[in-house]
Amino acid sequence: MTSSGGSGIARDGGSTATAARLTPPSPPSPLAPRSRPSSPSGAEYGAVLTPAELAQPRLPEPRGALSEFLLDRLRRAPGAAGLGPAPGADDDVLYGEDGPLSLYCLYGLHYRGFAEVDDDWEWEPSLLAVRRRLEMDLLARLRAEADAAAAGDDGAAGDDGVAGHEGVAGDDGAAGDVAAALREVIARAGGRSLSRRLATTGTLEEFREYAMHRSLLQLIEADPHTWAIPRLTGAPKAALVEIQADEYGHGVERDMHQNLFAVTMRALDLDARPGAYLNRLPGPAFATVNVPSLFGLHRRLRGALVGHLALFEMTSVEPMGAYAAALRRLGLAAGARHFFEVHVVADAHHQTVAARDLAAALVAQDPALAVDVVFGARATTVVEGRCAEAILTAWDEGRSSLRGAPPAPR
Repeated sequence: MTSSGGSGIARDGGSTATAARLTPPSPPSPLAPRSRPSSPSGAEYGAVLTPAELAQPRLPEPRGALSEFLLDRLRRAPGAAGLGPAPGADDDVLYGEDGPLSLYCLYGLHYRGFAEVDDDWEWEPSLLAVRRRLEMDLLARLRAEADAAAAGDDGAAGDDGVAGHEGVAGDDGAAGDVAAALREVIARAGGRSLSRRLATTGTLEEFREYAMHRSLLQLIEADPHTWAIPRLTGAPKAALVEIQADEYGHGVERDMHQNLFAVTMRALDLDARPGAYLNRLPGPAFATVNVPSLFGLHRRLRGALVGHLALFEMTSVEPMGAYAAALRRLGLAAGARHFFEVHVVADAHHQTVAARDLAAALVAQDPALAVDVVFGARATTVVEGRCAEAILTAWDEGRSSLRGAPPAPR
């Protein structure tokens, strides 16, 4: 259990130590032998991605009956017959392989698309019907996970579940203090800390794996939440625009957080192209993108999307500082750390904006959204915690958290 000021749930997966406890160790003596990673070209602040790195991703390999069916159809031009009868997913849409990958690919059509896919597929009715079935299953799974977490059922929610009560609405939907409810979700979070592991004992290879996992969301950072802008009005809309303007670098390409994370990947000798590691990531990793995509693409879930964003902003500062400390300990240059250090500064302000000016102001406008805001935060906590625990368990067992052989440096 941690206090609301000491959690790093969304970007971390569990509770984190305070900044004081995460002070990086003193650098080794320059006379001591050490292996210091070199800084690849384009891994310094100010670098931007090349046109090739900004190109559309390519479709991944299938992982079951549904993803095989969809990926085969998507490589063809859409026709009057549409998709044709689609099989069901082989497994759980939240933490399986076939279901999460299938939904990720369908959502991908609403972002950059895929190099092999005709853009006309984006709103093709028969494809949307398949997506709808997957979304209904995903939403039901998220509600079950969030309810189990709220009840303190660790067996159903995993070690990273959140116990507690809604604290924001009664049966009549009257809103209470949603900012306090969000802080309680954070305070009751458990689970192990991925950022603490990397800051204290993590290896360079482990940090590379972490970056590959996070690349799914960080290379499109802010994009899912931008869907909420036209769905909000007044003060909450202004607050969201303030946050998003920072995320997009206030219109300066080099300062876009997506770009800063790509520079970090370059510094780690990783491929910064979108989708470069789709075939290496385990199915549950896709939940980190599928969840905000689900919330963002449905106006009725705008409260949950605000809860997702608020949870991220309110739990970011300490884990981001820890990740920066990890890279410093591992000998990486300032360009590799800049993404994390920027978030330490920005999110110190964003956490207040997100809780008070965005979430609480939205609920003041529409009290019925209070439960959705807290649901979005709680579901995010459970999903991110589950993914972090899977990574840590793999490392504890001396194996990679990725599928297949470890990737070679780019």
